[in-house]
Amino acid sequence: MSDTPEHRLFAAIYDPATALAERTVLRPHREYLVRALGESVLDLGAGTGGIFPYLPADGERRLNAIEPDPHMRRQALAKAAELGLDVDISEASAESLPYADGQFDTVLASMVFCTIPDVDAALAEVSRVLKPGGELRFFEHVHADGWRGQVQNLSAPIWRRLAGGCRLNRQTVSHLTTLQSFDVLEVERLDLGVTPVWPFVRGRLRKRRES
Repeated sequence: MSDTPEHRLFAAIYDPATALAERTVLRPHREYLVRALGESVLDLGAGTGGIFPYLPADGERRLNAIEPDPHMRRQALAKAAELGLDVDISEASAESLPYADGQFDTVLASMVFCTIPDVDAALAEVSRVLKPGGELRFFEHVHADGWRGQVQNLSAPIWRRLAGGCRLNRQTVSHLTTLQSFDVLEVERLDLGVTPVWPFVRGRLRKRRES
């Protein structure tokens, strides 16, 4: 993510703008992502640390996160410190993860695939760093059908510029559900959000074990 005035502004207003949603409609979906986590966890896009309050701070799990935007990352580091959460936050991109093969039990993706330039490359990296049998869990807003999709298509260029590179009309579900190295455990479409950020999906994929 490039360091532009728009991205600095977006990072500054993100938490205040989403505070009410985080306390209400987003809470159950954050909780969904962190149920029964494995011993090693990667947050694929920390942002300002939205998932951090839901991660266990008991020291029994190895927590890692990436966040390429320096302004978002600064806030995520501050939030982790405030929560007493021991999480290693890297400035790496999702397309080039700085981790060894088969390192994680769980990868969390929460409203991040809309900003990743190359989704397929990122998913290949997720597959690489997950252990066989490990899970990719996601909660994402996606391209809508009908008139809402048309609104997204029209709004996409200016939205992407103002909202930290977010692509409103990305077909995320098709990327996630056609991966050869994963089994789809569940995918749920949610009538959640406000146009143009509507609808959302959440789900779980499991990396296939080698036969």
